[in-house]
Amino acid sequence: MIDKKKVQNFLKEIEVDDLVKNIQVMGDDVYIDMQAHSPAMHEKKKLEAAMKQAFLSEFGESVQLKLKIESPPQSEVQMNQIKGKQIPGIKNIIAIASGKGGVGKSTISSNMAVTLAKMGFKVGLLDADIYGPSIPTMFDTEGQRPISVEENGRQLMKPIENYGVKVLSIGYFSGANHAVVWRGPMAAKALNQMIRDAAWGELDFLLIDLPPGTGDIHLSIIQEVPVTGAVIVSTPQHVALADVKKGIAMFKMESINIPVLGLIENMSYFTPEELPDHKYYIFGKQGAQFLAETLNIPILGEIPLIQSIREAGDVGRPASLQEGSKIAEIYHETAKKMLESLIERNENLPPTEAVKITTMSGCSPKNKTK
Repeated sequence: MIDKKKVQNFLKEIEVDDLVKNIQVMGDDVYIDMQAHSPAMHEKKKLEAAMKQAFLSEFGESVQLKLKIESPPQSEVQMNQIKGKQIPGIKNIIAIASGKGGVGKSTISSNMAVTLAKMGFKVGLLDADIYGPSIPTMFDTEGQRPISVEENGRQLMKPIENYGVKVLSIGYFSGANHAVVWRGPMAAKALNQMIRDAAWGELDFLLIDLPPGTGDIHLSIIQEVPVTGAVIVSTPQHVALADVKKGIAMFKMESINIPVLGLIENMSYFTPEELPDHKYYIFGKQGAQFLAETLNIPILGEIPLIQSIREAGDVGRPASLQEGSKIAEIYHETAKKMLESLIERNENLPPTEAVKITTMSGCSPKNKTK
């Protein structure tokens, strides 16, 4: 029979005694009730695994640990500091960001938007890269211009729609061959108009394709709209991951406090068509995986380096539209993991809308009014 005092001393040694709410010892069974620091499921699983390993190393297999881990009270959960006004009809706003340019963030944004639309959700995509808009090209809508419609006595711009996704971009107004040379305040004003003066209608998701870095546009978005969560895009190289850390740190700042739903590793590996079972890690192996584990955020997907993805983007037909293809399957799984992370976020943090996603079955969206 194990001594209760010995268990208490051990919990102090491994510095988790402050999380313990109750201890009961019955023979060789040790019952411990704990309260996690965070309500996130992956944090609770991590604590559970660490406790079981620690007890096994200290007491051996003869001692059976019966562990119960609870979430912290709502009053102790750091609240999402919503600064912007709600956008009527839009349930979840997802910011897609990257620490540096050239990692394929707009390609990811386009394919994720199309994938969500294929899954049955109502989706909008805002191209917030004022200085380098590429979404019109990727949706084969270059040269088009939004028309004006009247709603409730207001003149609003109607988003361009293709592949089931409503899209707005500064590229529809500036033209393909015209450089946008604006200072921060002017760019922020234009972005605000595309958000607030648009007839988005009812949307389950509005994805915002942010420019690289952590500048004025990011702060304007954060201040203007209640972002539900952020998805970070990176490639495996150390230089890209170093910039990703800065981007994640921005979203986690106390004054911003936007949940990071996860990390997508783009150009993760290369598989030649003639060698489908081979993976070549051209830019490094599992760099994003190690970073995600360090920062306690989930990996949502690993997107391979495939020529057809680039070609599909260039001709304006996102690769995720290729039914039955490997890349469409990968994006589908990535979108499902993002939804799972979003569900967990909405269950454990205050919602940014009266309607939030509470469950998911297969590919069908189910919404529940608060």
